[in-house]
Amino acid sequence: MHILLNRESEVPVYIQIRNQIRAMIFEGKLAAGSILPPERKLADSLGVNRSTVLNAYKELKADGLVDSHVGKGTVVLAHLNKVCESQDAYQYPVWRQYFNQNAERSNDPLLRDILEITNRDDIISFAAGISGVETDPIDALSGMEEELFVQKGHYALKHTPTEGFTSLRENISVLMGKRGIECSPEEVLVLSGSQQGIDLAARVFIDPGDVVIVEEPSFFSALQIFQSAGARIISIPVDENGMCIEVLEQILQRYRPKFIYTIPTYQNPSGISMSLERRKNLIELAYRKKVLILEDDPYGQLRFEGNRLPTLKELDKYGYVIYFSTFSKIFFPGIRIGWMTAPIPVINQFTMIKQLTDLHANSISQWMVDRFLSSGKLEAHINKICNEYRAKRDLMIEALLNDPVEGLQWNKPLGGFYLWCRLPDGVPNSILLGKAADKGVAYVPGSSFCLAGRGENYIRLNYTYPDAEKIEQGIIRLKEAINESIASGGRSKRSRISEIKPIV
Repeated sequence: MHILLNRESEVPVYIQIRNQIRAMIFEGKLAAGSILPPERKLADSLGVNRSTVLNAYKELKADGLVDSHVGKGTVVLAHLNKVCESQDAYQYPVWRQYFNQNAERSNDPLLRDILEITNRDDIISFAAGISGVETDPIDALSGMEEELFVQKGHYALKHTPTEGFTSLRENISVLMGKRGIECSPEEVLVLSGSQQGIDLAARVFIDPGDVVIVEEPSFFSALQIFQSAGARIISIPVDENGMCIEVLEQILQRYRPKFIYTIPTYQNPSGISMSLERRKNLIELAYRKKVLILEDDPYGQLRFEGNRLPTLKELDKYGYVIYFSTFSKIFFPGIRIGWMTAPIPVINQFTMIKQLTDLHANSISQWMVDRFLSSGKLEAHINKICNEYRAKRDLMIEALLNDPVEGLQWNKPLGGFYLWCRLPDGVPNSILLGKAADKGVAYVPGSSFCLAGRGENYIRLNYTYPDAEKIEQGIIRLKEAINESIASGGRSKRSRISEIKPIV
């Protein structure tokens, strides 16, 4: 087993070992049933302590990739290890052919409008895709600003490079290494939330009339961004294993899209995760058709149960995947710091457009995130919020099961923020929205996440924002509204809804 260790890297040695063995498994170099070297033997060959190798093997077990058997040792479990036989024929993308004409014409600075949204206190909101206030890391952040100003003084209040603070980009690079994605700080761009990355992608890649592929359902803000850029959007249905790759392949025989946009892990709004088989098939299809992939991963760290699946970026060996993520979902929504990881030519082009839109991400927020990452408290914080959100998910499902509405169906996501519910037949969202608002509860209709008015019989419910009491009360009110809609045969007086909490 050939493993190279970088003693100068900030990524711990056991993580480096874990990542390289993971790569061998996913690439098929270690087939199911392969026996890993004994801990002591591998430790001696690498010149590390046995405990280092033991920790790496523990990580692999936690990922569901290996298991230990008495008398056999550590054995690779059955996984989809097929590797494309012709991968040596693939080439790196020629980036200039993907950039749209507007990317080179954008010389005028742009000002961003600030949208101030006020919230109604009498509404229980299942619409807001944000974290709960009880999970905000107040204790960890307490005193951080004072420390920052003492150490940095006025420098902390000044402009930052458009790419982001160097120290933050370095910390994100280390974070990516722990996620199995090797990237340099130069391949990282700090964003004002990952949604800005989607907007920048539209500005960089899309000319009016260009084809863009999305999942259906999909993140409604992404749909709005692509539509505003003049793209022709083609949707691919999602089932319990994620995007239907067979349908995608048929579409790619007819169209040459600029990119495929996907949320493969705990998808917004469906909560579904793309299977490992489909992830590998999607990557191979992108290579064959030379199509870029935008991987949006805001929820990937919020895993409640099940094995961690590799990101598309982790599986990508040729640079076709542009990866977006955010701290807004794991810290608090107002932090507005996200990032993207991509080849340097893409980072450079995105940086040129970003400096015309907001110059750089908020300085204080960048410093706060940088300090938090440096403190080593991130893993404990993620464990805390996963436990909180798992309990809230289970509470919402329990409330739905208590005196259930006949015909109302929902998924049980293994992580993330949302339940995706199918309404009983004959309950239009146009009627249910008003009845629910009258009872003081808000949600997002499924049509917001689909094209051409589809998704009318679905709703998205967020369980991370409301507290436990409001979850129970809100579900009771929602079920009453659904039952009344069924009883009235879909007839209701028009109800005005205003100033509900933001939905993302």
